[in-house]
Amino acid sequence: MVNVRVIKAKKAIMFLIIIVFLVIGIIKLILQIKENIKEVSLIPIIEDTIISTNGNKLKEFKSMDRDTTEELLSSELNMSKYIKSNDTNNTIVAEANQLNTTNENVNNNEMEEAQTGLETEVIDNGSINNKFTNEYNGVKIKNESKYQLTEEMLIPNLELEDKKDVIIYHTHTCESYTASPGFEYESTGNFRTTDLNFSVVRVGRELKNRLTNYGFNVIHDETYHDYPAYSGSYNRSLTSIKNDLLANPNTQIVIDLHRDAVGSSGTYAPTVKIGNDYAAQIMFVIGTDGGGLSHPEWVENLKYAIKIVEKGNELYPGLFKPIMVRNSRYNQHVAKAATIMEIGATGNTMDQCLNSMKYLSKVMDEALNK
Repeated sequence: MVNVRVIKAKKAIMFLIIIVFLVIGIIKLILQIKENIKEVSLIPIIEDTIISTNGNKLKEFKSMDRDTTEELLSSELNMSKYIKSNDTNNTIVAEANQLNTTNENVNNNEMEEAQTGLETEVIDNGSINNKFTNEYNGVKIKNESKYQLTEEMLIPNLELEDKKDVIIYHTHTCESYTASPGFEYESTGNFRTTDLNFSVVRVGRELKNRLTNYGFNVIHDETYHDYPAYSGSYNRSLTSIKNDLLANPNTQIVIDLHRDAVGSSGTYAPTVKIGNDYAAQIMFVIGTDGGGLSHPEWVENLKYAIKIVEKGNELYPGLFKPIMVRNSRYNQHVAKAATIMEIGATGNTMDQCLNSMKYLSKVMDEALNK
């Protein structure tokens, strides 16, 4: 009788142990499933994960909120470079890592410095007539503002306390060019792409790398400001540049780098031949307070642009088009030498615009540091 009870007790204990292990296993399985569901349910943020200011580490720009991200992912302008597999998050990480590697390789490669004394020739001004209203020492200005430009306004006697720190950003981040061999891309609009390797951002990277070779300290903000919505681009880019300047308060040279929107058919390609290089022409656009927004020191921006173009005309005649002066402020009230620089137009190619940065960086170095 005793032996039977002992045997039954042992069986009961073994049964309880098995039940306990089964319960523990089921609990772990449920927790794992919940965790996986949680991970899948989180919509991955399209991180503006770009090269940071030191050119090596990855930087997270101001991330979009959940609602904006959902809108972005469902938009007709889907970012094709990100949506190439079911695992969107892994795709984003891979793209970011590839972008980081590409830029590190560019930074690590020694760039050929632009030579001076080269023969220059304007090749194609397209159908746009480069009329101008004012001139200072060969620098042409087309004044479309409400102000009369006096001779004193045009004298480039601006002195910058900080000539080495530069911020580059893009209000119209997705502006792109005519595709060319090696620079084919998927369009997400009329001469627009969300692929930063083929938009004006790629041109900004080139300028950053070349200025860095001349000893400038360059921050390149690659935040999207015109995507998913084009309207409000300047409000969003103002937030970005203010934040950049808060982190770098001594910076006075601020470049909002664009592509000229004139000639959207792709037939307008203002080009200059410098030596053996074909380069897209460059145009400064200077804002004023003529539109009603406060910008009392706008003449400083104009003087800076004239200073750069004057040196450009000396080194590479034809590289710069006439400076455009307008009533709109274009966020240029943020710094003493804040400008829009339009690199080429829709008919130009990426190759031509990258060549422009080779010569622009040389001009800036000569104008500011020699």
